[in-house]
Amino acid sequence: MNGRLYRGSFVVVALAVLLLAFSIVRPVALPPPQLPPNFDGAGTRALATYLAGHYPDRSPGGANSLTAARWFRDQMRQYDLPVSSETWTATIPGRGRSQLQNLWAVARGQTRQAIVVMAHRDDPGDGTGANDNATGTAALVELARGYALSTTPGSRVRSGHTIVFLSTDAGAFGGLGALRFASHPPFPVVAVIDLDAIGGSGVPRIEIAGDAPRSPAASLVQTAARRIEEQTERPPGRPSVVAQLIDLGFPFTLYGQGPFVARGIPALTLTTSGARPPESFTDRSSTLSTTRIGQIGRAAQQLVGSLDQGLEIAQGTTTFVWAGQRFVRGWAIEVVLFTLLIPYLVAVVDLFAHCRRRRIPLLPAARSLRSRVAVWLFAGAAFYALRIFGAWPTGEPRPPNPASRATGDWPVLALILFTAISFGGWLLARPRLAPRRPVTPEDQLAGETAALIGLGIVALLVLATNPYALIFFVPALHAWLWLPQVHLGRRPLAVLLLVAGLTGPALIVLSVAVRFGLGFDAPWYLLELVSLGYVHVPAVAITLAGAACAAQLVAVTAHRYAPYPDRDDRPPLGPFRSLVRAIVLTTRARRA
Repeated sequence: MNGRLYRGSFVVVALAVLLLAFSIVRPVALPPPQLPPNFDGAGTRALATYLAGHYPDRSPGGANSLTAARWFRDQMRQYDLPVSSETWTATIPGRGRSQLQNLWAVARGQTRQAIVVMAHRDDPGDGTGANDNATGTAALVELARGYALSTTPGSRVRSGHTIVFLSTDAGAFGGLGALRFASHPPFPVVAVIDLDAIGGSGVPRIEIAGDAPRSPAASLVQTAARRIEEQTERPPGRPSVVAQLIDLGFPFTLYGQGPFVARGIPALTLTTSGARPPESFTDRSSTLSTTRIGQIGRAAQQLVGSLDQGLEIAQGTTTFVWAGQRFVRGWAIEVVLFTLLIPYLVAVVDLFAHCRRRRIPLLPAARSLRSRVAVWLFAGAAFYALRIFGAWPTGEPRPPNPASRATGDWPVLALILFTAISFGGWLLARPRLAPRRPVTPEDQLAGETAALIGLGIVALLVLATNPYALIFFVPALHAWLWLPQVHLGRRPLAVLLLVAGLTGPALIVLSVAVRFGLGFDAPWYLLELVSLGYVHVPAVAITLAGAACAAQLVAVTAHRYAPYPDRDDRPPLGPFRSLVRAIVLTTRARRA
């Protein structure tokens, strides 16, 4: 590889970084409303304590699911706000088919454009759900009460926008109620404020991740941060820059703003918890903080007022990374990630030309890579086939509750069967991939070149589907590019390069394991996201193709690589291949 050419190509990366520096902006927060907030934190805590104490199991299909919905309807009726509902059924992993119900109270405004204040009404069912999410539901009721008190009976002062107080179901089980409302909104929704676990002792926090690589409007986020800072006298918590990049590359959230952001509706969540809602065993009424409930409730009330009077500059979604008071535009990050591919592609093309000049045949290496890709795709097909037969958890394509039984229960027999089927596919392909003669250094270089070209194609596919996912591939590209430079006697360095290239995929696993508290269950949880359909099939296929390229590089490093044999060197067909060949030839003969 021409190292000088590779290093010189980083000039375009430097230009992209310079462009990124000029893309940093500081959006202007909307001004606060003229009326001071009248949110009652103590009264809201009393409501949350009553809801958690009298209706502890509010899980979908639980003992108090319907009565909690009736309680919310009764609370809204006393404020003369009409309540509508929608009932449907959905399959929840570990719980089966359940009937769900969304309720929303409407305060008509001068336009049909709606500002939605949302809180999920349910809980996991193994506790009282005092903080998650009796506090959010109680705050919803208190905000409606504050709106009713700020108007004059008989001559109601109408807001500029319609205000909707939405109580969703199955929020603790993937935000199914939020997804339902976002997919079938009865109003043109222009902004959503989600209240979730607002009574903890933690620092008030803003969650902005979506189910797609999108972000809410920067002015909405800045306004929410300013309203919280006015109430708490300190900036709110937020995901770190690295966590936001991971969320753009692998869109994932356990809060209700996700479905709205993915559909272009600006939405965010106010909470006192982290990336994951609080555990049920620590969620008790005695631990609720009246101060925090009051602070976030007043901030939410002021935020609704700010949006109502200045929403024209806060609509829509975009993409950014939030760093303190400044925002880095998403398109600038995409440009940097794209330019990071240029040095790699230049070096790979130069490596290909080097092999051509030395007359090193690449076709056998490409066929060997093709067989490895087929093996990995076969394993993926086996996974989806077992899903059809019910071997894996089934349900709606939403992130399951990390504390649910479906997340921790590993179907051991299904995993053993899947491993056996995948291993069987490898055994069928192994006779043509195993070394049959001494492999020359030229053969090894061809194998590495074919794998690196394959990784370049995979990177371009990633760029076409989700450019932010390149953060998981770039470390592998630039680390494994140097494998052809490592001499045969320097295997420890080659192993170190292989491990360094796995930094990107490890970010996803560590994010799920640490940020969302799943620990060693993180790999299974990711597989469950694939089984449920939350991770789409094209992303799975691209990942498997990249894994096949990595497998060929590992085979070269371990001296287990061999080019695909010529026709004369191929081993005799086994019974399975003979049967397939006979079927193909018979079919062709009949067509002829």
